[in-house]
Amino acid sequence: MVAIPRLVIAAPASGCGKTTVACGLMAALRARGLAVSGHKVGPDYIDPGYHALATGRPPRNLDPFLCGEDLIAPLFRHGAAGAQVAVIEGVMGLFDGADPGLGPEPDFGSTAHVARLLGASVVLVVDAARAGRSVAALAAGFAGFDPRTPVHGVILNRVASDRHERLLREALASSGMAVYGAIRRTDEIITPSRHLGLIPAAERDATARQAVQAMGELIAASCDLDALLALAARAPAVSARPWEPPLTPATPPAPVIAVAAGPAFTFGYTEQAELLEAAGARVALFDPRQDEDLPEGTAGLVLGGGFPEVHAAALSANERLRHRVAALAARGAPVAAECAGLLYLARTLDERPMCGVLDMRATMTRKLTLGYRHAVAMADSVLARAGDVVRGHEFHRTAAIPPSGHQPAWKFATGAHEGHVAGSVVASYLHTHWAGHPAAAARFTAACVKATSP
Repeated sequence: MVAIPRLVIAAPASGCGKTTVACGLMAALRARGLAVSGHKVGPDYIDPGYHALATGRPPRNLDPFLCGEDLIAPLFRHGAAGAQVAVIEGVMGLFDGADPGLGPEPDFGSTAHVARLLGASVVLVVDAARAGRSVAALAAGFAGFDPRTPVHGVILNRVASDRHERLLREALASSGMAVYGAIRRTDEIITPSRHLGLIPAAERDATARQAVQAMGELIAASCDLDALLALAARAPAVSARPWEPPLTPATPPAPVIAVAAGPAFTFGYTEQAELLEAAGARVALFDPRQDEDLPEGTAGLVLGGGFPEVHAAALSANERLRHRVAALAARGAPVAAECAGLLYLARTLDERPMCGVLDMRATMTRKLTLGYRHAVAMADSVLARAGDVVRGHEFHRTAAIPPSGHQPAWKFATGAHEGHVAGSVVASYLHTHWAGHPAAAARFTAACVKATSP
């Protein structure tokens, strides 16, 4: 059993400031010289990019739906290895979970659910901009709603003045609720948003680093770090063994698997590369906007998620790489693409030429497609066998026309067919967390070895 001090930063609802507080707390604790591990509840890819800037460590997600309840503590221990404290940022409101019916409890997959699985203390970020004593009633309601998920205190956000802060603190003191900080309204920290949430840190680079530094300074000046560390230290030891990617080494030499990165392909889980490497592959990152060639010796290609619609002009202009990708697929090399990768393999994206590997076109729409999915593989592919059941999620405002190919990749619980399987190519909107389906990495790596064998 290992004692890892840890805190969950939650909120009554989205938009209360928990990302600012969580990232700022990570940065402030790191500035104190502590090794800090950052984690995000749920499938979100964007917030973890800011966590990585704040902590200097790979970002980690904790999602009971995608990976299963039994893996949450092991994945936490794996991600927090070597850290002196862990900060876990919640998702939506504290008790808001997956869609009804997707889990055994009404808050399955919620921040509260993950906090219970980790035995972690919860601190609630409360937006006090338009409230006075009512803040105490709200905090007390959350604290008493589910005795299994105790809320140990609050951090007040968007406090207007000394008088406002005094009123809030007095009301919370009368209810017995601890106050770990009071953050004044500020316009100094800019975290711009777009159609799917915050703009990823990789697209903002220097300004994102400046924003995270400002968050750290704000939290250090506004919150009682010593009290928060003391609360984190009260978390019990974690008995679960750390998760480890299963070792299934491929026949040497190790196949090179190119993984898309850069501003257009920012959606990916850290464990994916770890699983590929454990399967015997050598992972090589490349930027489809700028790199004119695939990494030397590429035997397989992984195109994850991101925002190709925002970078469509640059992706289309890199004609040399588009032809390289098409040629790789044409000679039977394994290609796994999800969401952004699906669009990149299309004939066109918003009428701009893409790689043309798939006989489809893609376009931006006003409709947001978002949610968890149960999916069954419709055919053997380089990721799954026909009939395999996986859990994933969709998160996009684009549409693929047609939505599935001659051989669909997946059948959803709704009966809808989605995605494409064409030779050694599998492409879909479905995002999966490979830690929940570790056989995918071994299967894909083995296919890369087979494709390069004489």
